[in-house]
Amino acid sequence: MSTPAYDERLTVPLRWWVQGVMLLAFIWFITVFWVGPTLASGITAAGCALFVLAMVAYGNAKITVAGGELQAGTARIEARFLGEAVALDETDARHLAGRDADARAYLLLRPYLKRAVRVTIDDPADPAPYWLLFTRHPVALAKTVNALRASL
Repeated sequence: MSTPAYDERLTVPLRWWVQGVMLLAFIWFITVFWVGPTLASGITAAGCALFVLAMVAYGNAKITVAGGELQAGTARIEARFLGEAVALDETDARHLAGRDADARAYLLLRPYLKRAVRVTIDDPADPAPYWLLFTRHPVALAKTVNALRASL
């Protein structure tokens, strides 16, 4: 596989980790009075393992442009089926993910990301009219997708 022209992992923000640790500390504090320190520590350790697993799994989504295709999460599409990519600001991204959304569109949403890229799909066999990809770098992603289209 070639070197990616664009590669981004949509990891969860640091504040989610901090809030999770605070929640786990609170759980330990509450349970220690009911069941004692040993069992409370075990319950908290299990909760910690579940929390880490959830954060890593949710933040594992990637957007990659490489090898003549766009991959977003688990979806892949060849460059020949890509239409124009447009970087969206916070307001346009929120509207396109909400009130103006098409139910057939492929959405890669992350609530901690505010900006997105709308990629039109030019494949008559694909029911999705566009992909909406939330990203930290919408301008760079849109430029990369449009450059990939232009290279065909």
